[in-house]
Amino acid sequence: MEKLFWIIGATLINSLVGLVGAYSLFVSRDTLNRTVKFLIPFSAGVLLGGGFFHLLAEAVEVMDPLLAMSISILGFLIFFVLEEYLHWHHCEKCDIHPYTYLMVIGDAMHNLLDGLVIAGAFMVSVPLGVITTIMVIGHEVPQELGIFGLLLSGGIQKGQALFFCLLAQTTCVVSGILGFLFISKMQILSAYILPFAAGGFIYIAAADLIPGMHKTEGFDKVSSFCSLCLGLILMLLLKVYLKV
Repeated sequence: MEKLFWIIGATLINSLVGLVGAYSLFVSRDTLNRTVKFLIPFSAGVLLGGGFFHLLAEAVEVMDPLLAMSISILGFLIFFVLEEYLHWHHCEKCDIHPYTYLMVIGDAMHNLLDGLVIAGAFMVSVPLGVITTIMVIGHEVPQELGIFGLLLSGGIQKGQALFFCLLAQTTCVVSGILGFLFISKMQILSAYILPFAAGGFIYIAAADLIPGMHKTEGFDKVSSFCSLCLGLILMLLLKVYLKV
């Protein structure tokens, strides 16, 4: 039961990320842009480092390396398919654009998967669960800032946008609990979730976060690369010195 408490606590903390959009209400546009410029490449580094140094490294210790790599590629491809087919359409004349609701639904589905990943990691070990939670939160913060902005641009009021973001984020708590109940009966699944999650996180970093770095120029390009490296170094240090 101790691991269940860890899972519930981790997913509840992750749910609070749904309120991160409130940050944009209290800072200037320039400050928000600078924050996002740092967070996006940093998150990419955290996801890449966590995927390779932690999840894949843990997976190859408990299964054949070729199998672990194959499952990781499968996770990469499935995340691609999910993102490709969860697109939304735009309309020219409407008070609230339909894509805003589909955005919330897509985010909720994404968070359901995050909850399962967190549960699977905690079932392997508490330290790995903590690392995985950090990875999830790391990519959720800039993502939720972006979703909040898109909901506002789609015609949703600020209060409603925060509520929808929080609601979509809390689905990870439900899937985390269900994941614990299911995985605890089939322990072998927790090992397979690790490389699958690694592939998914690597996809998010490579397809969603890193491409934006190519659009920067001059000092911004250098600072983005440094932020990326900082995220990688952080995850490497956690692996080497804290053994998690």
